[in-house]
Amino acid sequence: MDLSNLKPAKGSVQSNNKRVGRGEGSGKGGTSTRGHKGAKSRSGYSKKIGFEGGQMPLQRRVPKFGFTNINRKEYQGINLDTLQMLVDNGRIKDAVDMQVLVENGLAGKNELVKILGRGELKATLKISVHKFTASAKEAIEAAGGEVVTL
Repeated sequence: MDLSNLKPAKGSVQSNNKRVGRGEGSGKGGTSTRGHKGAKSRSGYSKKIGFEGGQMPLQRRVPKFGFTNINRKEYQGINLDTLQMLVDNGRIKDAVDMQVLVENGLAGKNELVKILGRGELKATLKISVHKFTASAKEAIEAAGGEVVTL
């Protein structure tokens, strides 16, 4: 093998692409196989998502409904069984506040937190967060813990 008989590997070169816009003599000059006029013949054309050929698109035909309350408060829910699991793993000792929850990845530092009543709590904890459900409050106090609302 030498420079006179080098060839690319079989299948690596595909030259069956039509070269458009290279003059009338090529048979693919002029409109370059795009036809005459219209959006698809222009450079930079890309069909918009949901475009239906000029027909009124579905997302504009269907009426809007519902209501979004701009004053809604979103709470990050944390269940009692999750807190008990952290106590069992030794990550929580006796007090649970926002800093402890953020360190353990249960809530973001700017989130509002609500303790929910799923599972059972055996440990005695002083929990200070934004809200508690009635069942969670009852379970925490039954276990000898303390509830502090921020």
